[in-house]
Amino acid sequence: MTNIDIATRFFHACEGLEGAEGCKQYVSAGAKFDAQCEPLVEITDVLDYCDWLAGIGKGPLLGCSYVLHCSSYDDSTNTALFFGTFKAKHVADGGPVPVTMKEASSHFVYAVKMNDEGKVIEMTKIWNAPWALSRLGWA
Repeated sequence: MTNIDIATRFFHACEGLEGAEGCKQYVSAGAKFDAQCEPLVEITDVLDYCDWLAGIGKGPLLGCSYVLHCSSYDDSTNTALFFGTFKAKHVADGGPVPVTMKEASSHFVYAVKMNDEGKVIEMTKIWNAPWALSRLGWA
């Protein structure tokens, strides 16, 4: 299996809310996570991010979904890019405010760096979190 195939499986496991348990087979131990957006700045581990996403997706944003618009792979940097849209509605308890019933449809990009063993070693999420959170009534 190629690195783009593995990275794509990881992407779908992560966005499919499988959490660390469903994603760990694709991720190298200690894989680094980075995002320059307020709800995620303290998350530094890829599997912790997978659990965070699963937590909000199975909690306050129950029923959320995603659309993958396109993906690509750069062999020279061993990096996969995924452009998608996250769709969610605040329908359950567990968010930063009481249930709002507000919806967001928010674009995002994942940059997923792979090692020679076909494991994720680094992931960056590019996301306009303030906009998405305001649409949900969380900011």
